Amino acid sequence: MKNPLNWFALLTKSNFERTVYTSILKKKIPVFLPQIRRKSIRKDRHLMVEYPLFPGYIFVQSTFHPADQLNILKTTGAVRLLGNQTGPVPVPDIQIDSLKILTSSHMDLITGSNIRLKKGDPVMIIEGPLAGIRGEFIRQKGRGRVVIKIDLLGQYAGTEIEEDKIEKLPELLA
Repeated sequence: MKNPLNWFALLTKSNFERTVYTSILKKKIPVFLPQIRRKSIRKDRHLMVEYPLFPGYIFVQSTFHPADQLNILKTTGAVRLLGNQTGPVPVPDIQIDSLKILTSSHMDLITGSNIRLKKGDPVMIIEGPLAGIRGEFIRQKGRGRVVIKIDLLGQYAGTEIEEDKIEKLPELLA
């Protein structure tokens, strides 16, 4: 009897989602990279660009057999399958199916990446005249606006900015 296939969330190195996706596809392993379209963050362009819906993650289909999972983990840029002490935990098929429908709809999606910001979280401004500046999330201020604190030459300055113009930075980049 053949082992049943399950979907698993695979953590990738930062900005390696597409590389890992392509490499796993070449291995003829079912893989899914949910993406959303949003405006490019580069100053010189106003293009719509596809970004991973879950930065740092893709979904792969595999059995629980260690050799099958090792084949996935040997992919350049793959870090680990998400799980607990007993091993990788499968993602229900219904959730993957829902993600496929959602991302294929081409509707504007609100991802909520900034909703989870907590006071003190490191952020970077990704659009506008302050693009590239790193700061610290202070608080929400009204609908779609946030206040961030910026350290400039040992002095602190605060600014109010649109929530969609900042991104949370992973702790190691802060």
